[in-house]
Amino acid sequence: MQTVPITEELLRGALDLEQTARGHLPHRLPAWARAQYVDPQTDMVDTQPSGVRLVFRTAATVIELDTLPTKRDYIGAPPRPDGVYDVLVDGKLTTQLTAPDGNVITIDLMTGTTDTRDGTAQTLRIEDLPAVPKTVEIWLPHDETTELVALRTDSPVEPVRPRARRWVHHGSSISHGSNATHPTGTWPALVAAAADVDLLNLGFGGSAYLQPFYARTIRDTPADLISLKLGINIVNSDSLRLRTFTPGVHGFLDTIRDGHPDTPLLIVSSILCPIHEHTPGPTGWNLEALAEGKLAFTATGNPDEVAAGKLTLSVIRAELERVVAQRALTDPNLHYLDGRTLYGAADNAAHPLLDDLHPDAATHQVMADRFVEYAFSPKGPFASS
Repeated sequence: MQTVPITEELLRGALDLEQTARGHLPHRLPAWARAQYVDPQTDMVDTQPSGVRLVFRTAATVIELDTLPTKRDYIGAPPRPDGVYDVLVDGKLTTQLTAPDGNVITIDLMTGTTDTRDGTAQTLRIEDLPAVPKTVEIWLPHDETTELVALRTDSPVEPVRPRARRWVHHGSSISHGSNATHPTGTWPALVAAAADVDLLNLGFGGSAYLQPFYARTIRDTPADLISLKLGINIVNSDSLRLRTFTPGVHGFLDTIRDGHPDTPLLIVSSILCPIHEHTPGPTGWNLEALAEGKLAFTATGNPDEVAAGKLTLSVIRAELERVVAQRALTDPNLHYLDGRTLYGAADNAAHPLLDDLHPDAATHQVMADRFVEYAFSPKGPFASS
C-alpha cells in the first residue's frame, strides 16, 4: 500500500482544506468568510461535509481511508446514527461504510452546555475492487464533521476532470441534507447525479439568513448554474423583518451578480412547513416531544405581529416572487420557483415532516426528481445550451 497525499485536486465540494494536528479538515466556506462570524452553529455546519467527496482514478483493488469524525450527542434526544461514507465506482454506489468511534460532543439542549471527548481515528477499508482503471468517489458523511487523516491505495491515483457544468447551491438544513440517510441521498446530490453536474453544496443547517459572506463566496466561486433556497432559517431565527428582508435579498443578489452577471440564477422559496406558513418565528423545541425522547419543533411567534412586519413563509414567498419579477425585467437569467412545487400540501399529507421541519429520506428523492424536471428540462432555467 502506498500513501496518497490528500490535496485539493482530489477533493470536490470544499472551498478550503485546513491542516490540523491530526490531518486535513475540509471546509465548505473559505477562511476569510469564517473570520467574519462568531457562531458555533455555522462553525459546525461548515465542517459537516455535505457534498464533499474524494474523487480520483485508479486501478487499485484496495483503498484505505483514515478519518477522524466528530459526533454530536444531544441529551434527551434520540441518538444520532453514525455518518455514512458512500463509495461510488464509475458513478455507481457500491459500498457504504461508517466510522463508529471518534470525537464526541455532548450537548444539553435545555441548557446549551457542551462537553467534548477526544476519540481516535478510524480506518475505512474498501477492497475487492476490479483491477482496472476506474473513477472512485468517496462521499464524506453529510452531517458529521470529518477530518481526513490518511489515504492509502495499492495502485497509483490521478485526479479526474470535473463534470462540464458546476452547480453552486445555497440553502438551509434541508439543502444540507437533514434526515437524508447517506450523503448521495440528499436532494442536491441526487439532482447533481441525475443532471450530470458538478455539485458545490452551500446548504448550511440553521445558518442561511442572507449573510453577506455567503453572497461574496458565491460571487468569487466559479459557477455555471446557481440556485438559492431562501426563507426558512430567516423565520426560524426571527432575524429579519419585511423592511430589512427585501433590501437584504436585493443586496445578496447584487453581490452575486457582481461576479456572475449572466449565470442562470434560480431563487427557490421554502417547501411547505405548516408550523410556519402563517406563524412567525422564532422556532423553538417542542418540549412535550423532548420529554418523550422525540425531536420536534414548534413555532413560538405571534401571528398578530405579521402586520407589523414579522415574517412567515407565506410572506417571504410572496416577496421573493415579487422581487424576482421586478429584477427579471432587466435580468433575463433570474428565475423563481415556489418551493411548494418540490414539497406541498399533498406531500405533507402523505409524508409529514418528521420533526415538523425536515422531510424524510424518501422525500429527498421526490424533491430531487421535481427539481430536475423543472430546472433541467429543455425549457428550464438550467437547460443545456
